[in-house]
Amino acid sequence: MLKNRQGLMFGPMMNDTQEGINFDRMRKDRAAKARKEMNKVGIANMLVTGAGNVRYLTSYIWMEFQPDLSYTLFFGDHPDGCIVYAHAGAHQQMPDQVPWVKEWRPARAWLSGTPGAAATADEAKLFATEIKEELKKRGQVKEKLGIVGFDEIARDALRAEGLKLVEAWPVLLEASKCKTIDEINCLHMTGTLCSAGWQKFKEIARPGISTGWAHRQVSEHMYSLGAEYVGGVVFSGPATFPRDLPLLGRVMEYGDMVTYPLCATRFMGYTSCTYRCFKIGQKPNEKEKEWYRIMLETLENAIDASRIGNTTADAAKFFPKASHWGWKDEVELLTVEIGHGIGITRVGASTVSYNMPIINNQWSPKHPQPFEEGMVISYESLQGEWRVGGARIELMAVVTKDGPEILDSFPRDEICITG
Repeated sequence: MLKNRQGLMFGPMMNDTQEGINFDRMRKDRAAKARKEMNKVGIANMLVTGAGNVRYLTSYIWMEFQPDLSYTLFFGDHPDGCIVYAHAGAHQQMPDQVPWVKEWRPARAWLSGTPGAAATADEAKLFATEIKEELKKRGQVKEKLGIVGFDEIARDALRAEGLKLVEAWPVLLEASKCKTIDEINCLHMTGTLCSAGWQKFKEIARPGISTGWAHRQVSEHMYSLGAEYVGGVVFSGPATFPRDLPLLGRVMEYGDMVTYPLCATRFMGYTSCTYRCFKIGQKPNEKEKEWYRIMLETLENAIDASRIGNTTADAAKFFPKASHWGWKDEVELLTVEIGHGIGITRVGASTVSYNMPIINNQWSPKHPQPFEEGMVISYESLQGEWRVGGARIELMAVVTKDGPEILDSFPRDEICITG
């Protein structure tokens, strides 16, 4: 029997009577983990973009409406050393709001080449020469420069200045795979907010309302409680098996099965990836109950196997193989039957922050990853019938020395009936 993590003693609104989440400690711990991994692989400095990644290293955040608008030059040899290159507006507004970052510069960007080839080339050269100049001041032009994110225009410009680039995304993956107590509490809070969202859905969902309307009501409720961002979409009826990713609205009908992911919901940058399963207007039938029973048993076994001393191969063996569904390749189950780490760091425009480890039959049997204390992992599975409906949930759990613990309290033992 899986157990829930003990409930948080504090809410999403911080106060002066409880420590709650110690943000100063969390910021320092994250930077220290990154520097430790940099030292292991001989990377002297990192140039990093991506809102979640820069936030992980510096606790500076911006609205990422275009790629690479802000970035950081993060130094491996100094406990507080970094330069933040901030986008227009933020460059003027943020320095006195983020006093732990001592050095600020205006960020250069070329908006994916939209100013034209010549202007893009000019701006990229300025970007690269400015980075080189900062490294030159520190006598580190010839050292390895780890890079995370950025397009090939940026990378080519840096190489043209003679800088030795190495891919540093693996450094961030290693640094962020095991969470500190404050990071775990942030993820626990996302789980708490998702529980509140599902409860709101349970209260309002009924036949004859649209999935979009329901999600908007849930989102408003979760924002009022302190969510930084509310993600997700309601899948109903035949769109529930397998999930239908186009986010098209649908009117819910009597007897619909519903899967409701609140994935990408964020608290302090830490994203959720978690679902619950509902039945609209009537009790589930025996076939639906059996889908749910099998699916839940799969998840519980996989989560229970996620213990220190085991590997992802031990957990993956509980997931049905693609051949169970008549599919030829495990890639046809990628992201729909999986366990994956969850956190704040991510590459590209993804909304959900996949971290280490990954649990599936595609990779885990041949390339197992060990479970470590502090990993926070989301687990999802599926059961159902093509174009009829399906049962599906996703659970977030933290690996502890005493076994895995679930990070939300919403009921999961059976399909939730609404309306």
